[in-house]
Amino acid sequence: MLGKRKGIKAFMAASLTLTMLLAGCATQSAPAAKPAAETKTDAKPEAGKDDAVPVGILHSLTGTMSISEVSVKDAEMMAIEEINKAGGVLGKQLKPIIEDGASDWPTFAEKTKKLLQKDKTAVIFGGWTSASRKAVLPVVEQNKGLFFYPVQYEGLESSPYIFYTGATTNQQIVPAVSWLLQNKGKKFFLLGSDYVFPRTANKIIKEQLKAEGGTLIAEEYTPLGHTDYNTIISKIKKEKPDVVFNTLNGDSNVAFFKQLKDAGITAKDLTTLSVSIAEEEIRGIGASVLEGHYAAWNYYQTTDTPENKKFVEAYKAKYGKDRVTDDPIEAGYFGVYLWAEAVKKAGSFDVEKVKAAAKGIEFNAPGGKVTIDGENQHVYKTVRIGQVQADGQFKEVWNSGKPVKPDPFLKTYPWGAEVTKK
Repeated sequence: MLGKRKGIKAFMAASLTLTMLLAGCATQSAPAAKPAAETKTDAKPEAGKDDAVPVGILHSLTGTMSISEVSVKDAEMMAIEEINKAGGVLGKQLKPIIEDGASDWPTFAEKTKKLLQKDKTAVIFGGWTSASRKAVLPVVEQNKGLFFYPVQYEGLESSPYIFYTGATTNQQIVPAVSWLLQNKGKKFFLLGSDYVFPRTANKIIKEQLKAEGGTLIAEEYTPLGHTDYNTIISKIKKEKPDVVFNTLNGDSNVAFFKQLKDAGITAKDLTTLSVSIAEEEIRGIGASVLEGHYAAWNYYQTTDTPENKKFVEAYKAKYGKDRVTDDPIEAGYFGVYLWAEAVKKAGSFDVEKVKAAAKGIEFNAPGGKVTIDGENQHVYKTVRIGQVQADGQFKEVWNSGKPVKPDPFLKTYPWGAEVTKK
């Protein structure tokens, strides 16, 4: 009996001890009650690292297009750092999330989806080729995300979720063709990479040549990354065009111009005008190879504005004195600022509110004032034609005198209807 009582007491003592231990564990793991102020849905947390707004940067950091796109990424990063240093946007810091499109268009679509769905980015800055933009377009439209595209392109497009900070055709290609017809000759040889931008650009050029008295001598395309241009150069020698209008992209330009020089053809013998070769590409190809050739853009490192002086100095101070600025670099840079100004005006990072607020926003960019056209989300830009100098910089030989209203569907040209109906 005594043993039984001792057993009961031991059991009760053990049970009491276990109850106390469980109570102690519950006390340690239970979260502390939150102050009422923290539970309000409209509370605004103090801006800081944990409150940063994610923004996407999507460029080809590897592959054939990296020669052009890495520097645009650098400019966008510089703009973000400047904005953050000045206090951020709506009191919040911007947190860049960088992805590599790898010169592969399906990869651009995949990374865009990741940036919007997983990273919840408020905006994406990126792209170069029209093929990359075409891959991104349905993704941003389906996810209602914003994409700022910084490179000149073939026009004939307007997406409600893309802002085009590079030139459309009436701000680069069309005025360049007119200038060439008036100053360099009527016989055109069209050379481009085999994808959407060159083919569409050349479709436009052919209609313009018909309307303005030019002649098409030949039209040739090579794959992106192509490096053997000897056959095409032989054809150029045979056909003797007045102008080679060049829409090659990426490092194919290195091969073409070096082989052109090796064939004994210089700018004194043949006029070439490019729309995808800027200061950064000249640095890669060599000024001695390109000296005397032409390019059409909206900005050069030599553009004379107070804003550009500061921009060039800041870019070189950050990335090295041997680095150069160019048109897509500038467009990538001011695109970040245009988005930030739209967010400030909207008082919100909400995509629809930012889009509505962006209409008519102006910014004193390095290349001059740019304004967002509310009708098509392109920007007003000054057109410039430049000639490559021995130092790798451009000497401006012509400009439009004022910013040109973007006309991506060529509605202001009598011959434009022939392009859009095809």
